Amino acid sequence: MPSLSLRRMSRLPFELLLALRYLRPKRTFVSVITLISVIGVMLGVAVLIIVISVMSGFDRQLRERLLGFNAHLRVIKPGELLSNREEIMARIAANPRVRGVAPFVQGKVLMETQPPVGSSAVDAPVVRGVDARREGDVSDLPKSIKQGTFDLRGNGLIVGRELANNLGVRVGDRVAIYSPANLKKMKDSRRTGKEESALPDEYTVKGIFDVGYYEFNANVVVTSLANAQDLYELQDNVHGLQIMLHDPAQAELARRELQGALGLDYIVRTWMDDNSGILNALLVEKNVMFYLLFFIMIVAAFGITSAQITFVVQKTREIGVLKALGATNGQVRWLFLSQSLIVGVLGVLAGFGLGLLLLHYRNDFLDLMNRLTGFELFPRTIYSFDRLPALIVPSDIAIICGGSLFICLLAGLLPAWNAGRLQPVEALRND
Repeated sequence: MPSLSLRRMSRLPFELLLALRYLRPKRTFVSVITLISVIGVMLGVAVLIIVISVMSGFDRQLRERLLGFNAHLRVIKPGELLSNREEIMARIAANPRVRGVAPFVQGKVLMETQPPVGSSAVDAPVVRGVDARREGDVSDLPKSIKQGTFDLRGNGLIVGRELANNLGVRVGDRVAIYSPANLKKMKDSRRTGKEESALPDEYTVKGIFDVGYYEFNANVVVTSLANAQDLYELQDNVHGLQIMLHDPAQAELARRELQGALGLDYIVRTWMDDNSGILNALLVEKNVMFYLLFFIMIVAAFGITSAQITFVVQKTREIGVLKALGATNGQVRWLFLSQSLIVGVLGVLAGFGLGLLLLHYRNDFLDLMNRLTGFELFPRTIYSFDRLPALIVPSDIAIICGGSLFICLLAGLLPAWNAGRLQPVEALRND
């Protein structure tokens, strides 16, 4: 058979050999379209890799910072205070997955600065009362002090960095905190007409923390457990318990075990339950970006289809010669599918390399853009990231590259099918 003799001319299948020959650079319209198709696939793959890797980096860094300030599990008693915390803490600590457990009190307060000159500033942060001796077992807060010290003795107060900047307070400044009880007394005295003053509690800023998450830095102050109990008139009760695990990935398993050990009077919540809104939002954003950007690949696929249709028209006589020599319909189809596959492989490989290169120099590029234009693409005041995070997930890369190759193959199906259907006599008559 002639097709067999063609195969003996090269170690490559003759369909692939001809596909490579046809794709050699020539100064023709088809070659230009083919080059544009390769560039389109390259850009699509590179953009997908960069965006998905950055989104994965954001997700990882956000999780790390959420876990740096929040414990892995929380135990509360719905509608009630925890009065027997030592007993509950002992039962929790008996679980081998638990690394540490500590009580907490948490709620909203009104805070007013007391500057020596000028007017005061007011904000309404969340106050968290913690046991200073045990806090290091359940969070990274003691390690996150950027100014001052982690000193909660007396009326010591630790303030988030963004909150301190917004209110203009520094270490050593005094602030007044109005608890809900203070505000209720002021409201009652105003309603009854009695001139009963509700004096706020005065605190001294002993430290300023930065846990790397804007929401916490801008809205949280920390004091001792005893001070928070006084603010909320809890006596020796607390709002709940924080639990740190040896492995945060086992949070759901540990939750089920502790829920069984404590009974239905208590609720055990994981850090994922408490932050489900932002975690789900990040997941949705990543998926939406993936599907939207994949349309770039579809646009590139149309370029491949256009190039292949034009190519089939130009090579009609040669297709007739191949069929006259004994090439089957399947071999002709595979010839043109091979071209689409080669374009896809070249584009994917180039896009993979370009994507990794740009990811490696992403922060250098952002710094250069900031110096030239003064525009900060990812403001630190919002994202609290010194550097743009990125995480290359092999499964994401495999899906991007594999999906791109599949789309390139699909783009060549119609032209290949039409080429395979051509009859030798009709093809040879083509002018």
